[in-house]
Amino acid sequence: MKTIKNHVQLIGNIGQDPQVTNLENGKIVAQFSMATNENYKDSKGQKQSETHWHSVVAWGKLATIIEKYAVVGKQIAIEGKLAQRSYETNEGEKRYYTEIVATEILLLGSKNDK
Repeated sequence: MKTIKNHVQLIGNIGQDPQVTNLENGKIVAQFSMATNENYKDSKGQKQSETHWHSVVAWGKLATIIEKYAVVGKQIAIEGKLAQRSYETNEGEKRYYTEIVATEILLLGSKNDK
């Protein structure tokens, strides 16, 4: 258990076509949402499904791969860490934003899949 601090692994589907930006400093960043599904039985034994949404950001080579191959609906596995940012709204309220910073990705499914 050497490095399990702040470690995230998810398998899910891309919720929107990734937004890829080339920054002025030459770096490239991709941002997208990802849906994961949790299936369980409720107290009455009925099957239930719950969808969780995650914000993901990828930099550099990973962003280039995302830009080229990832589209809405594509199944993807990611590994990364949680990062939290904050910003202030026009009304002066402080808001916090948690995202997953991807360090590895694996595109799943066949070539013909979304």
